[in-house]
Amino acid sequence: MALKKGDFIRLNYTGRMENGTVFDTTDEEVAKAENVYTPQGLYGGDVVVIGYGHTIAGLDKELEGKEVGAEGEVTMGPEDAFGMPKEELIQSVSTSKFKDGKAQVGMVIESDGRQGVVTKVIGRRATIDFNSPLAGKSVTYSYKVEAVMETTEEKIKGLFALYTGIQDAGIKISGDVADVEIPTGITFNQRWLFGKGKLADEILNNTDLKEIRFVESVKKEDKAE
Repeated sequence: MALKKGDFIRLNYTGRMENGTVFDTTDEEVAKAENVYTPQGLYGGDVVVIGYGHTIAGLDKELEGKEVGAEGEVTMGPEDAFGMPKEELIQSVSTSKFKDGKAQVGMVIESDGRQGVVTKVIGRRATIDFNSPLAGKSVTYSYKVEAVMETTEEKIKGLFALYTGIQDAGIKISGDVADVEIPTGITFNQRWLFGKGKLADEILNNTDLKEIRFVESVKKEDKAE
Protein backbone atom coordinates (compact mmCIF):
# COMPACT_ATOMS: atom_id res chain seq x y z
CA MET A 1 0.00 0.00 0.00
CA ALA A 2 1.33 3.43 -0.96
CA LEU A 3 2.51 5.63 1.90
CA LYS A 4 0.52 8.78 2.61
CA LYS A 5 0.54 11.75 4.94
CA GLY A 6 -0.01 10.68 8.54
CA ASP A 7 1.58 7.22 8.16
CA PHE A 8 4.07 6.27 10.88
CA ILE A 9 7.11 4.61 9.32
CA ARG A 10 10.49 3.36 10.46
CA LEU A 11 13.04 4.99 8.18
CA ASN A 12 16.73 4.27 7.75
CA TYR A 13 18.70 7.03 6.06
CA THR A 14 22.10 8.58 5.50
CA GLY A 15 22.59 12.24 4.65
CA ARG A 16 25.67 13.46 2.76
CA MET A 17 26.98 16.87 1.80
CA GLU A 18 28.02 17.69 -1.78
CA ASN A 19 31.57 16.47 -1.09
CA GLY A 20 30.25 13.11 0.15
CA THR A 21 30.79 13.78 3.86
CA VAL A 22 28.17 12.09 6.05
CA PHE A 23 26.46 14.51 8.44
CA ASP A 24 23.64 12.26 9.68
CA THR A 25 22.83 8.56 9.58
CA THR A 26 20.70 5.94 11.32
CA ASP A 27 23.11 3.19 10.21
CA GLU A 28 25.55 2.32 13.00
CA GLU A 29 28.11 0.75 10.65
CA VAL A 30 28.10 3.83 8.40
CA ALA A 31 28.42 6.09 11.45
CA LYS A 32 31.49 4.21 12.65
CA ALA A 33 33.07 4.05 9.19
CA GLU A 34 32.56 7.81 8.67
CA ASN A 35 33.69 8.75 12.21
CA VAL A 36 30.34 10.29 13.16
CA TYR A 37 29.34 7.56 15.62
CA THR A 38 28.15 8.58 19.09
CA PRO A 39 27.33 6.04 21.83
CA GLN A 40 24.21 8.04 22.72
CA GLY A 41 22.94 7.97 19.13
CA LEU A 42 19.83 6.05 18.09
CA TYR A 43 20.58 3.59 15.31
CA GLY A 44 18.41 1.15 13.41
CA GLY A 45 15.98 3.70 12.01
CA ASP A 46 13.85 6.64 13.14
CA VAL A 47 10.08 6.56 13.42
CA VAL A 48 8.70 9.55 11.51
CA VAL A 49 5.21 10.65 10.56
CA ILE A 50 4.99 11.48 6.86
CA GLY A 51 4.01 15.08 6.25
CA TYR A 52 4.71 16.30 9.80
CA GLY A 53 8.15 17.81 9.26
CA HIS A 54 10.06 15.10 11.10
CA THR A 55 12.56 15.07 8.27
CA ILE A 56 13.55 17.70 5.72
CA ALA A 57 10.97 18.72 3.11
CA GLY A 58 12.67 17.10 0.12
CA LEU A 59 12.89 13.69 1.79
CA ASP A 60 9.38 14.02 3.21
CA LYS A 61 7.96 14.61 -0.30
CA GLU A 62 10.05 11.75 -1.69
CA LEU A 63 8.47 9.28 0.73
CA GLU A 64 4.82 9.90 -0.16
CA GLY A 65 3.54 7.25 -2.55
CA LYS A 66 6.38 4.80 -1.81
CA GLU A 67 5.86 1.25 -0.54
CA VAL A 68 7.33 -0.49 2.50
CA GLY A 69 10.77 -1.78 1.50
CA ALA A 70 11.36 1.05 -0.96
CA GLU A 71 14.95 2.23 -1.27
CA GLY A 72 16.23 5.28 -3.04
CA GLU A 73 18.44 8.32 -3.18
CA VAL A 74 17.37 11.93 -3.56
CA THR A 75 19.44 15.09 -4.00
CA MET A 76 17.88 18.43 -3.07
CA GLY A 77 18.81 22.08 -3.01
CA PRO A 78 18.68 24.34 0.07
CA GLU A 79 15.01 25.19 -0.48
CA ASP A 80 14.00 21.55 0.14
CA ALA A 81 16.77 20.84 2.65
CA PHE A 82 17.92 23.15 5.43
CA GLY A 83 16.96 26.46 3.83
CA MET A 84 19.05 29.55 3.22
CA PRO A 85 20.90 31.39 6.02
CA LYS A 86 18.71 34.01 7.71
CA GLU A 87 20.10 37.26 9.09
CA GLU A 88 17.60 37.25 11.96
CA LEU A 89 19.15 34.02 13.24
CA ILE A 90 22.50 35.73 13.74
CA GLN A 91 22.52 37.52 17.08
CA SER A 92 24.96 39.71 18.99
CA VAL A 93 24.88 39.27 22.78
CA SER A 94 26.88 40.41 25.77
CA THR A 95 29.58 37.98 26.94
CA SER A 96 28.13 38.42 30.43
CA LYS A 97 25.47 35.90 29.37
CA PHE A 98 28.14 33.19 29.20
CA LYS A 99 29.45 31.24 32.16
CA ASP A 100 32.17 33.30 33.84
CA GLY A 101 31.67 35.86 31.07
CA LYS A 102 33.86 33.83 28.72
CA ALA A 103 32.85 33.26 25.09
CA GLN A 104 35.02 31.52 22.51
CA VAL A 105 34.67 31.14 18.75
CA GLY A 106 33.30 27.68 17.95
CA MET A 107 31.49 27.34 21.27
CA VAL A 108 28.12 25.57 20.87
CA ILE A 109 25.25 26.87 23.00
CA GLU A 110 21.53 26.19 23.42
CA SER A 111 18.93 28.90 23.87
CA ASP A 112 15.13 28.56 23.79
CA GLY A 113 15.41 25.09 22.31
CA ARG A 114 17.76 26.22 19.53
CA GLN A 115 21.42 25.38 19.02
CA GLY A 116 23.85 28.05 17.91
CA VAL A 117 27.58 28.52 17.34
CA VAL A 118 29.71 31.46 18.46
CA THR A 119 31.27 32.84 15.27
CA LYS A 120 32.90 36.03 16.52
CA VAL A 121 33.98 37.62 19.82
CA ILE A 122 34.94 41.28 19.90
CA GLY A 123 35.43 42.95 23.26
CA ARG A 124 32.39 42.19 25.38
CA ARG A 125 30.14 41.17 22.49
CA ALA A 126 29.75 37.71 20.98
CA THR A 127 28.05 36.85 17.68
CA ILE A 128 25.98 33.66 17.71
CA ASP A 129 24.74 31.99 14.52
CA PHE A 130 21.57 29.94 15.05
CA ASN A 131 21.35 28.93 11.38
CA SER A 132 21.85 25.28 10.58
CA PRO A 133 25.46 24.55 9.57
CA LEU A 134 23.90 23.08 6.41
CA ALA A 135 21.87 26.18 5.53
CA GLY A 136 22.44 27.20 1.91
CA LYS A 137 23.83 23.80 0.91
CA SER A 138 22.59 20.98 -1.33
CA VAL A 139 22.44 17.54 0.27
CA THR A 140 21.81 13.93 -0.77
CA TYR A 141 19.88 11.34 1.22
CA SER A 142 19.89 7.60 0.65
CA TYR A 143 17.02 5.86 2.42
CA LYS A 144 15.03 2.69 3.00
CA VAL A 145 11.47 2.44 4.31
CA GLU A 146 11.73 -0.42 6.80
CA ALA A 147 8.18 -0.73 8.13
CA VAL A 148 4.87 0.96 8.88
CA MET A 149 3.99 1.30 12.57
CA GLU A 150 0.51 -0.15 13.06
CA THR A 151 -0.19 -0.22 16.81
CA THR A 152 -0.72 2.79 19.05
CA GLU A 153 2.04 1.60 21.39
CA GLU A 154 4.54 1.38 18.52
CA LYS A 155 3.63 4.88 17.40
CA ILE A 156 4.03 6.38 20.86
CA LYS A 157 7.35 4.64 21.49
CA GLY A 158 8.68 5.73 18.13
CA LEU A 159 7.74 9.38 18.53
CA PHE A 160 8.94 9.46 22.14
CA ALA A 161 12.36 8.21 20.98
CA LEU A 162 12.41 10.76 18.15
CA TYR A 163 11.69 13.67 20.50
CA THR A 164 13.76 12.58 23.50
CA GLY A 165 16.39 10.14 22.28
CA ILE A 166 15.05 7.60 24.80
CA GLN A 167 13.98 4.20 23.53
CA ASP A 168 11.61 1.68 25.09
CA ALA A 169 9.42 4.10 27.01
CA GLY A 170 7.07 2.46 29.50
CA ILE A 171 3.54 2.76 28.11
CA LYS A 172 0.17 1.69 29.53
CA ILE A 173 -2.95 2.07 27.40
CA SER A 174 -6.41 1.80 28.91
CA GLY A 175 -9.23 2.46 26.48
CA ASP A 176 -8.57 5.83 24.89
CA VAL A 177 -6.07 7.01 27.53
CA ALA A 178 -2.31 6.37 27.48
CA ASP A 179 0.17 6.80 30.34
CA VAL A 180 3.78 7.31 29.28
CA GLU A 181 6.47 6.89 31.93
CA ILE A 182 9.15 9.55 31.67
CA PRO A 183 12.59 9.22 33.29
CA THR A 184 13.33 11.14 36.47
CA GLY A 185 14.91 14.49 35.70
CA ILE A 186 13.76 14.78 32.07
CA THR A 187 11.39 17.57 33.11
CA PHE A 188 14.43 19.86 33.29
CA ASN A 189 15.63 18.93 29.80
CA GLN A 190 15.13 21.83 27.35
CA ARG A 191 14.55 19.47 24.44
CA TRP A 192 11.72 17.85 26.37
CA LEU A 193 10.25 21.15 27.60
CA PHE A 194 9.92 22.49 24.08
CA GLY A 195 8.88 19.20 22.47
CA LYS A 196 6.36 17.52 24.76
CA GLY A 197 3.40 19.65 23.63
CA LYS A 198 4.10 18.91 19.97
CA LEU A 199 4.63 15.23 20.77
CA ALA A 200 1.28 15.02 22.56
CA ASP A 201 -0.53 16.76 19.68
CA GLU A 202 0.97 14.42 17.09
CA ILE A 203 0.02 11.33 19.08
CA LEU A 204 -3.55 12.52 19.69
CA ASN A 205 -4.04 13.66 16.08
CA ASN A 206 -2.84 10.37 14.60
CA THR A 207 -4.33 7.76 16.93
CA ASP A 208 -7.70 7.00 18.51
CA LEU A 209 -6.48 8.21 21.91
CA LYS A 210 -8.34 11.06 23.60
CA GLU A 211 -5.84 11.68 26.40
CA ILE A 212 -2.14 11.15 26.96
CA ARG A 213 -0.53 11.53 30.38
CA PHE A 214 3.20 11.87 30.99
CA VAL A 215 3.99 10.23 34.32
CA GLU A 216 7.20 10.84 36.25
CA SER A 217 7.76 8.47 39.17
CA VAL A 218 10.51 8.78 41.75
CA LYS A 219 11.77 5.62 43.41
CA LYS A 220 13.71 5.51 46.67
CA GLU A 221 16.99 4.67 44.94
CA ASP A 222 16.49 7.54 42.47
CA LYS A 223 15.95 9.98 45.33
CA ALA A 224 19.13 8.77 47.03
CA GLU A 225 21.14 9.33 43.89
